[in-house]
Amino acid sequence: QLRLVESGGGLVQPGGSLRLSCTSSEFPVNNFNIGWSRQAPGKEREGIAAITGRTEITNYAESVRGRFTISRDNAKNTVYLQMNSLKSEDTAVYYCGKIQSMFISTMSSDSWGRGTQVTVSS
Repeated sequence: QLRLVESGGGLVQPGGSLRLSCTSSEFPVNNFNIGWSRQAPGKEREGIAAITGRTEITNYAESVRGRFTISRDNAKNTVYLQMNSLKSEDTAVYYCGKIQSMFISTMSSDSWGRGTQVTVSS
């Protein structure tokens, strides 16, 4: 089963920034819609950002709109999630995957990676 690989997580103070990366050695991510989701301890996974394959249309959850930016670099076969103004409630494991629908609230994927931990704490 094809899976994507996330990286770039870490520990950051509130108000800080991180950039997550999502790539695959098995298929060209630029050909597909890609979504980012996250799962905090004791909570369900939630979709937070998505980008279309060729037109680069983006969509965001209200909880991250204006703070997070999803983008892609086709030359590097990578999708990024730039996260600014981080809050403690952003602490979660972040996943990327190939998605069919751009609807954030119903985001699903059969190619979620193993995830990367983001911890926002002072």
